[in-house]
Amino acid sequence: MSTTALDRRVPRLGGFSPTFLRLELRRMLRNRRTVIFTLVMPAAFFLLFGTSSSYRDESAGAGNVTAYVMVSLALYGAMVAATSGGAMVATERALGWSRQLRLSPLDPVAYVAVKVCVAMVLGGASVVVVNVVGRLSGASLPWDRTLACALLAWVCSLVFAAFGLFMGYLLPSENVMQVLGPVLAVLSFAGGLFVPVDQLGDVFSTIATFTPVYGAAEIVRAPLGDHGNLWVAALNVLVWVVVFAAGAVWRFRRDTARV
Repeated sequence: MSTTALDRRVPRLGGFSPTFLRLELRRMLRNRRTVIFTLVMPAAFFLLFGTSSSYRDESAGAGNVTAYVMVSLALYGAMVAATSGGAMVATERALGWSRQLRLSPLDPVAYVAVKVCVAMVLGGASVVVVNVVGRLSGASLPWDRTLACALLAWVCSLVFAAFGLFMGYLLPSENVMQVLGPVLAVLSFAGGLFVPVDQLGDVFSTIATFTPVYGAAEIVRAPLGDHGNLWVAALNVLVWVVVFAAGAVWRFRRDTARV
């Protein structure tokens, strides 16, 4: 039988498939440190900072302060989890896997989409854990608003899935989460997640609107009755998703070009 040339045609959907997604999820779940860090830490922070008896008795919008902290830390947990899931690509780069992908017909957009989906699954799991712990620890908020806040936190974590993927192509594998952990904490303070924007002062309130966390925080807390400028918040989320996703695709193309 004659030898034929390797078929390098781009597959359907650029290579995005349920099988590829399932394999990536299984590989992520085998990383115990990542799972514990992204699922346990946000819930532990909630128990540490959100369960004061005075918080349970003090109202905040449609719920109590404990619920306010629960919603904020659910978003923070989703941010950390989604960023960590996306940043795992740094390990693949260190192992040379991203260069091997250059030899395959896998489309960069499909590869980025799979990584973002994996990160979103991890982010969704973190949201669920924080909400379950919060409800069991005295968070008072109508169930429909609780579900709305949880869903919005998960959707808004898309920004940070793309952010983690982008950073995974920029930073060395051994340092990526050591760098991104403190960066996320600073962005959370600057974006009004831990401290309401209206308490930051005029200058910092203006700066906050340009951070990646601001839009997500405003949207996630909207069902609580904390209605900021949702149009600005939505635009903030959209712009940062586009910026980080485009950056990830650009870095992927550049990284796989060096074969």
